[in-house]
Amino acid sequence: MAARARLAARKRDRDAGEVNRRFAIAALGAAIAHGQELPDIRSVAADLVVPPMSEGAPAAGRRVRAVTSGWENTAVYHALYLPPDWSGDGKRPVIVELPGNGGFRSAHGDECNGRPEGCNLGFGVAQDAIWVSAPFVAASGRAIAEKWWGDAPAYDPEPTLAYLRATVREVCARFGGDASRVVLAGFSRGSIAVNYIGLHDDETAKLWRAFICYSHFDGVRRWPYPGSDSAAARARLARLAGREQFICGEGANADETRKVLGSSPGFTFASTGFRNHNDAWILRPSETRAQLREWFRAVIAR
Repeated sequence: MAARARLAARKRDRDAGEVNRRFAIAALGAAIAHGQELPDIRSVAADLVVPPMSEGAPAAGRRVRAVTSGWENTAVYHALYLPPDWSGDGKRPVIVELPGNGGFRSAHGDECNGRPEGCNLGFGVAQDAIWVSAPFVAASGRAIAEKWWGDAPAYDPEPTLAYLRATVREVCARFGGDASRVVLAGFSRGSIAVNYIGLHDDETAKLWRAFICYSHFDGVRRWPYPGSDSAAARARLARLAGREQFICGEGANADETRKVLGSSPGFTFASTGFRNHNDAWILRPSETRAQLREWFRAVIAR
């Protein structure tokens, strides 16, 4: 009897949670449809908690501080998450995520530390994928760049490119990542870098199955690094070669990118439904999260 009561209680809790999630999604949709001010992410309870980055060996269900071979004697690292049911057998899709600029704080209280452990996006997209939160690397090749990539004024991307390529190869080789199903994602600075770094050259561009850009897009605005102009960005985008991109932003942020790119079956545009410049929106229920998850499942299934 007691066991049945516990099962019934758990079912009631699950049903109540589903009702709350549906209500939250409906409320966000109504706000967008009626042109109301978009809600703050803190007005919707998170239903996901990102595992903290810890020290130790990679293992199923853990997110650990990892260093790619060749960088052991530097301060450069990435965060590696292996899904709870990971065993090392078979091949899994991989999400590689690039963080926003460090030192950021908005009027709404949104913050970003610019380091791998501060990433959220990949975990909210798919908890059954291998998730790599990658760094930007300083010009010395020995430290993490919390703002942009490299150092001003050159902002040389080569150290970041070298670490990123090596990390993708090593994760796929050591942990069962499927090299044909690696998706590159990024928030803010990282979103710009999805194309600026991810499509920077032919060798790097061929690593990715598809791309997720959250807030900002390469070539839409001028930034302090060389090659941020629209002509250089179009040359990088040519390396997309028909692959798909999911482009989203807070408020009407993605509309700015849509105006530049125009309509194309390869681009999916969406608003997060929140006002915040904060990748923690993905840890809350919303129509856009559901849309992004469905897009991701479809992309890796092709």
